[in-house]
Amino acid sequence: MEKVSKIAVIGNFLPRKCGIATFTTDLTHAFKQYNPKLECHVIAMNDNPTGYAYPANVKFEIYQNNRDDYHQAAEYLNYHNFEVVSLQHEYGIFGGECGEYIIHLLEELKLPVVTTLHTVLSQPSTKQYEVLKKICDISARVVVMAEKGKEFLTSIYGIPENKIKLIHHGIPEFPFIDPYFYKEKLQFSGRRVILTFGLISSNKGIEYMLQAMPQIIAHHPDVMYVVLGATHPHVIAHEGDRYRKQLESLVSDLRLENYVRFVNRFVSQEELHEYLSATDIYVTPYLSENQITSGTLSYALGLGKAVVSTPYYHAKEILSEGRGILVNFRDEKSLSQAIIRLLNDSEERNAIRKRAYLFSQQFCTWPKVAALYLDLFDEIKSNKLRSRYIFNEIKLEKRGEISLPELNIDHLVALTDETGLLQHAKYHIPHREHGYCVDDNSRALLLTVLLETLFGMNHHIKRLQDIYLSFIYHSYNVNNGWFRNLMSYSRNWIEEIGSEDSHARVLWSLGVATAFTRDENIFLIGIELFRNGLKKVYEIHHPRSLAYAILGMQAYLWRFSGDLEIKRMRDYALEKLMDHFKHQNDPAWPWYEDKVSYASVRIPHAMIHAGFTSHNEAVMQRGLDILSWLIEVQTHKGKFAPIGNKGWFFKGKEKPAYDQQPIEAAAMVDACLTAFFTTGDRKFYEAADRAFRWFLGENDLGICMYDPKTHGCYDGLMSDNVNRNMGAESTLSWLYALTLMHAVQKHKNEIFYIDANQFQKNNVLLNL
Repeated sequence: MEKVSKIAVIGNFLPRKCGIATFTTDLTHAFKQYNPKLECHVIAMNDNPTGYAYPANVKFEIYQNNRDDYHQAAEYLNYHNFEVVSLQHEYGIFGGECGEYIIHLLEELKLPVVTTLHTVLSQPSTKQYEVLKKICDISARVVVMAEKGKEFLTSIYGIPENKIKLIHHGIPEFPFIDPYFYKEKLQFSGRRVILTFGLISSNKGIEYMLQAMPQIIAHHPDVMYVVLGATHPHVIAHEGDRYRKQLESLVSDLRLENYVRFVNRFVSQEELHEYLSATDIYVTPYLSENQITSGTLSYALGLGKAVVSTPYYHAKEILSEGRGILVNFRDEKSLSQAIIRLLNDSEERNAIRKRAYLFSQQFCTWPKVAALYLDLFDEIKSNKLRSRYIFNEIKLEKRGEISLPELNIDHLVALTDETGLLQHAKYHIPHREHGYCVDDNSRALLLTVLLETLFGMNHHIKRLQDIYLSFIYHSYNVNNGWFRNLMSYSRNWIEEIGSEDSHARVLWSLGVATAFTRDENIFLIGIELFRNGLKKVYEIHHPRSLAYAILGMQAYLWRFSGDLEIKRMRDYALEKLMDHFKHQNDPAWPWYEDKVSYASVRIPHAMIHAGFTSHNEAVMQRGLDILSWLIEVQTHKGKFAPIGNKGWFFKGKEKPAYDQQPIEAAAMVDACLTAFFTTGDRKFYEAADRAFRWFLGENDLGICMYDPKTHGCYDGLMSDNVNRNMGAESTLSWLYALTLMHAVQKHKNEIFYIDANQFQKNNVLLNL
């Protein structure tokens, strides 16, 4: 399983004073403790514009009421190579109605999100429902801390159960100790300590515990009730410290000054541990059942405390099976009876303590919680689970209708200078260090001729054609008859002879240019170079190179069908290509060798094309059989899934899923359209359509491969994201496939509704 190496966590963070901040801080610390090599960055939510004095692992701040901050955070996350985002969700920590601003961030993210829900309401308002439902839909996985949360998500919000993961609230690894040592340290010697801790607000029900104290004191005059924690900052901001003052007044009215202590501050982890360790009974007298998660309750169990609680959702679940005692809501009598019972019976109290401690150590310690989260992140990375909104994903209509993006060559123009087409880009910026190659300039010439033929010439296309053909012309080495391939940015040829592939690819582009250009000067230069380059066909041996050369000769013969010399060369190259397959008789592996690699579909493409025009049915059928097999092995869950170039595809081995290259999708579109035009079999058109949709996001990761802002194409589909560089090969592949699909739509009445044989006779698309 692939391991994540870089994650981002969005949430509140210490020193901000709240439960989410404590949780997020503890969680990220646990991640680093579990895997010290993991990069874990924090995106902190601020409730004031000035922020907090955060530690170094907080890399970005969002002021919760500033919508622009959410957009900027999404851009930060998208462009810093994170693999997973862990979102801590609570309605109140995000801006907008019911915290809706966080959705703007999530919709712009280009990587998977795992959302931890700290609240799941059983009776949400319409807006609360909409916000949580949207967040869950976008998320690759949703984490809850109680079974009740899972139940609510499935029954109320309609979230699939297999999308939900239960991971308990984390706690430190506390020892199981006797409370007496810490009682002495905190000056509680000789007292039975009852504790409630956490940020104070009126929903905590502390007044009912105070009202229970006189009855408890009557039976155990040595008790001390400690209320540990400051008033919640948001409560202070809206209503001041009114609730605490009411509690203090109640203490005075009940004459409990010697039995109640308020510790009015946000305590450190160390101090919290000391107070909990000194506690005999922990109490959560909350007023409503709607609390789905309580970190304070989890901490109390982690230290093996005997707990008395009202039956809110988390308490009912975590205190089941004898791990605590539940009492009625708003019922001081029920509280006092349960506490007196436990103080009277040390044997029962200790049994409850042990059950609570063993449960928490088994499921809730931070190392165990961190391991579960990181396993979940690894699963998402390995299984390519994605969030719903990724990379400006194109919304496709019904399968039969594609709303095609516009044909825009801006990025191609950006990669082209007066010398030629640069090979590579860093993101969308031309990367001059790698210089030029004849491979890409040939592809570019072919594309511009295709654009001219199908949609007419303009001055932009004309300028590009001239540049690309000039580069090819300069690449021809008159001393040895080969086209050179690689040129440095300083315009020095790095080699005197290119590869068989690059030479044959030049022949393909020149054959197309010679056949279809309307510019006489381009024709004259093209045919000169084409005929010179063809002399090396007899020295070409690799099947893919032979296929490129055949496709070039096929295009030329569309215009000059009576040229016997080129026909003989085409037939020679075709026979040589077929010789590679003469000993291959395995229907399950109809390939000429034990490895399928780069742009392999061009081989059956050439067989089908040449077999059809030369009336060689055996060659054509062999090509169709191979193409059908390649379609099958490159279809996964109804989507095109090309053979990855990390290892290629070996007979008897598993097909590598990544890295998937745009050139494979474009070649499949082209080959399948040729098969469709020559046979009329709709399955090939559907395969072409499926391969084209790979660019639009119908792929294994659900990522749109072209960038609608730059009109470039990403260099590859990786195991968990895209290669964000937009070099020449990938962009040309995208533009080539897009041009073909535009042409098909433009001529669909001819293609689909007139006699197929009549169409094939003059089919320009077939020969391009």
